[in-house]
Amino acid sequence: MLEAIKNRRSVTSYDSTKEVEEEKLREVLKAGSIAPSEQNLQPWKFIVVKDKEMKKGLAFVDHEQYWLEEAPILLVCVANPTVWIGGQPIYVHEEAEFMGLKRVIRDTSMAIMQMAIEAENQGLASCITAWYQQLDVRPLLEIPEDQYVVSIMALGYGKEEPEEKPRKELEDIIYYEKWKS
Repeated sequence: MLEAIKNRRSVTSYDSTKEVEEEKLREVLKAGSIAPSEQNLQPWKFIVVKDKEMKKGLAFVDHEQYWLEEAPILLVCVANPTVWIGGQPIYVHEEAEFMGLKRVIRDTSMAIMQMAIEAENQGLASCITAWYQQLDVRPLLEIPEDQYVVSIMALGYGKEEPEEKPRKELEDIIYYEKWKS
């Protein structure tokens, strides 16, 4: 498993002619579905987007990152903060102070990372993006205002293999027992 984690890269160039096999897609989605979450609330939903026009629209609202259109699949990863208030509707956005929103973003982010690792394990490339505003991305997919789009993940067969980027040494990022200044 550590090899899949070490080998995972953010790929921004895809072979748009090579479809992702349904079995591999299901395994990636399954990895997200079994991620840990606070109180096992599993506050996520995943929208599988293959439609060319929809991918074009998502690429536009995601800071005009048109390379997203090349990916055979875009996974739109959505967090549901209403699980913390009994399903009552609530308006959420980037500046919302609702603590439940922070919790479901954290939980959904764990699911997203598990999907990225499983994509690598399946021989697929991925890239996680989030350079958009809720007001722009939600209407495209008819996502209600009480749901929060955490990321758009490109998924497919990469045309590039990015080099490994330098990582900090463990000694530079780990403290024991308390914060070290």
